[in-house]
Amino acid sequence: MARRFEDLTEREILALAITLEEEHGRIYADFADGLRENFPASGRIFEEMQKEESEHRARLFEIYRARFGEHIPLIRRSDVKGFVTHKPIWLVRPLGLATVRRQAAIMELEARRFYERAATRATDAAVRKLLGDLAEAERNHVAAAESLEREHVPPDVHQQEEEAGRRLFLLQVVQPGLAGLMDGSVSTLAPLFAAAFATRDSWDAFLVGMAASIGAGISMGFAEAASDDGSLTGRGRPWFRGVVCGAMTTAGGIGHTLPYLIPDFGLATILAVAVVALELWAISYIRYRYMDTPFLAAAFQVVVGGVLVFLTGILIGSA
Repeated sequence: MARRFEDLTEREILALAITLEEEHGRIYADFADGLRENFPASGRIFEEMQKEESEHRARLFEIYRARFGEHIPLIRRSDVKGFVTHKPIWLVRPLGLATVRRQAAIMELEARRFYERAATRATDAAVRKLLGDLAEAERNHVAAAESLEREHVPPDVHQQEEEAGRRLFLLQVVQPGLAGLMDGSVSTLAPLFAAAFATRDSWDAFLVGMAASIGAGISMGFAEAASDDGSLTGRGRPWFRGVVCGAMTTAGGIGHTLPYLIPDFGLATILAVAVVALELWAISYIRYRYMDTPFLAAAFQVVVGGVLVFLTGILIGSA
């Protein structure tokens, strides 16, 4: 059972502080290692922060030994109520720069609050002073990180890191998502509208559209996940890309399938065609926004392909 912070003794508070500093130091070291490949300048910032956490830990060790001897009980954050559970993002490769910096800010805020509360519980003047100093150090950590960023990440390097982050976002999210959306929006047109015009029944068209959308999503998801493991291309975790691609494929097909929940076949078809037009516009805009494709060229390519598949479904269904 986790204990309340108020029930900890001064010895236990110091032991917990030592554990927290060690944990933070290791996390910062993992951040530095994870950023080294794509964001080397920011990686050096976390190396400096890791060194500072080691210094804090050494000061805590020194005063603990002076007060309570050599044995330090192992007290972790999970043993005390009130601590935030950190998601292990430092185990993810490649690391996202914005996510890492946000996580570091949360850790520093939590550490500052811990030391402020711990200082009020300390009865020894030297311990209380050290805890207060560490709270102030954590309060200044954000400013120190900004100073280190100015030192290690000048404007030109910062711009390069932002561009690297953008490329990773394109490779890991936009590309598989766009591929799925295009496939789901276009490939399901033929079976959906063929079924619609063959049966003139909204419910039958809806069932065919759902089957085509979900089936295409599963197929595209597995195909994307199996395409490469991301180790050489930098495209990230295959299962994540597969989920993104599969979900967007299904969404692209379901979008123009849902109107066929309307019993009136004519109204449902009009709405479905309108949704198709919106989907094709969205695909064209995404290609223009993220893939540096001229909007008119992107629209022409997508619309021509979509219209051809759409007409194929209508002609087959009306035969």
